[in-house]
Amino acid sequence: MSRTRTPVVAGWFTGEGDEFRLVGTRCSACRSVFFPREDVFCRNPGCEGGDLVAVSLSGRGRIWSYTDTRYRPPSPYVTNPELPWEPYALIAVELEAERIVVLGQAVPGVTVADLAVGMEVEVVPGVLSEDTETIWTTWHWRPTGVAV
Repeated sequence: MSRTRTPVVAGWFTGEGDEFRLVGTRCSACRSVFFPREDVFCRNPGCEGGDLVAVSLSGRGRIWSYTDTRYRPPSPYVTNPELPWEPYALIAVELEAERIVVLGQAVPGVTVADLAVGMEVEVVPGVLSEDTETIWTTWHWRPTGVAV
């Protein structure tokens, strides 16, 4: 039986492989870029507002900060309580062109010992969790030059 690949949050990312990108929005008035995307109003308090247009964000950036998770987070984070908790690295990345910081998990196998502030990383497709019917997809950050 084939499982359905379903984004954890619809509209936050698109594409596959080298074409995979996070999707944000840009205000037409002040040019501010937002992620997660904003579809109602410009979040810039100094802007009177403009149309919000979906934009693909930079595929690369530099590590701004990072930490590791040593505990199972509370709901609404999706985990299988019947499986042991697997710690992972959480990375804050300043995107190359937009100069905004986006959080995300490191690819499996990359730990805080492998990371450094200023290191270049790229966004790649990832899997948050799986069950018998669905593969819940997300994004991960991978240090450049490291195979998935």
